[in-house]
Amino acid sequence: MRVGIVGLGKMGRVFVDRLLDAGHDVLVWNRSAGPAEEARAKGAKVAASLGDLAEGSEIVLSIVTDEKVFPDIFEGPNGMLAGRPEGKLFVEMSTVAPPAHIALDEIVRAAGGHFLECPVSGSVTVAREGRCLGFAGGAAADVERARPVLEVLCRQIEHAGEVGAGAALKLAINLPLAVFWQALGEALAICEPYGFDPKRLVELFTESTGGANALKNRGPSVATALSGGEVPVTADIATFLKDMGLMIATAKAQGHESPVIERARDAFADADKRGLGKIDCSAYPAYWAKKGKSETIRGG
Repeated sequence: MRVGIVGLGKMGRVFVDRLLDAGHDVLVWNRSAGPAEEARAKGAKVAASLGDLAEGSEIVLSIVTDEKVFPDIFEGPNGMLAGRPEGKLFVEMSTVAPPAHIALDEIVRAAGGHFLECPVSGSVTVAREGRCLGFAGGAAADVERARPVLEVLCRQIEHAGEVGAGAALKLAINLPLAVFWQALGEALAICEPYGFDPKRLVELFTESTGGANALKNRGPSVATALSGGEVPVTADIATFLKDMGLMIATAKAQGHESPVIERARDAFADADKRGLGKIDCSAYPAYWAKKGKSETIRGG
């Protein structure tokens, strides 16, 4: 299948690799040329414009930082919808609030295209193995149409319902994880004065009823950060901070209070102000445990 990909950040580059390995024809576009040329070297084609990408693809995936770039990517004379979108399926995979995808759905359908949201849950490491969870929102027929592509990227695709439901589910799934990183940091701070071996300490948390699934994959990174080592960045604090803002705003729009995630967001924001926005989220608990001391958390 001819698949277009817009946005070659960490996840977008992984998606290119997996789709090429699966035998799909991949056409890419990225705001900066470097990642696009890297994709070309692996066998992808580089579109001259967003319109050309849409016209040359059967299905288009987009995964970007936030909805602020949606108008530039989709609309106007330089957007994808200028490239003969009739009948094309646009799958938007970014982590945004439900209203952003609902509005984009209306714009795409007005131009004659089909729209499906499918944000994913999983780190870059998980994505490389094709083990993400996909949360699809849209028509059932569009989910089935996208399935041959999405199944290369995800171990499970959950059809959440109409457009907006997938975005909401992604935020809901990530909310306990964000709170967990804060809670783990506070727990490790209690242990910090006693000189526990970091690896063994994290293993105990992983094996306990208080542990989270995230530790099964990210536990070694937590231990590395506690030991003063550098942790590769797969999902940084700044991104989590942005997502927590979306969680709080979405809950507020529905009439709900969010005291726990609000407090976690404030703590993450403090780390960001201290220049740690680009460290991996799994290094954050070590930052909290050592907060106020001379140790430096490495990563980013």
